Amino acid sequence: MEADGLHYVQYHSSKESIYLAAIRQLISNDLSEPYSIYVYRYFLYQWGDLCFLALDKEENMLGVVISKLEPHRGGPLRGYIAMLAVKKEHRGQGIATKLVRMAIDVMIERDADEIALETEVTNTAAMKLYERLGFLRSKRLHRYYLNGNSAFRFVLFVKESAYTSRLGYDDNEEEQEMNQIEMPPSA
Repeated sequence: MEADGLHYVQYHSSKESIYLAAIRQLISNDLSEPYSIYVYRYFLYQWGDLCFLALDKEENMLGVVISKLEPHRGGPLRGYIAMLAVKKEHRGQGIATKLVRMAIDVMIERDADEIALETEVTNTAAMKLYERLGFLRSKRLHRYYLNGNSAFRFVLFVKESAYTSRLGYDDNEEEQEMNQIEMPPSA
């Protein structure tokens, strides 16, 4: 536990009655998508161990990250950061960075090849956070959100094989072509 009482915990289904309402409230205040209870349960029931919470000394929720990890289209094992929210009055304190880092670390421990997410093109703070953590902008998704805003998809390539396969390379390609690819810094 940190000096100010801030601490981080992994979500556990035994505390759903305590945490779920707070998670929904925090995310609905911060994100533009109106997620139903079923969306939360989809993630929390299957990948609750990839969801982390930031709590103050009174156990009030200050931040949350909700993630999953599964094979992507029969290919790489892809982590996905579905939702991240931190109360406005607690932003800029490193809470979001710590939450995302915790989720990334567990996904890497479980052999993730890559980790993806989307964020609104207008959310510059989130984009800076993800870029600091080594994520690369993969593509722009026009009018991706229900509010009409576009998104950027970001990808963190954990393994070189995931990065190079995305570019259509394999181990048999000429070394000269590989030298043209600048790998992102490792996470």
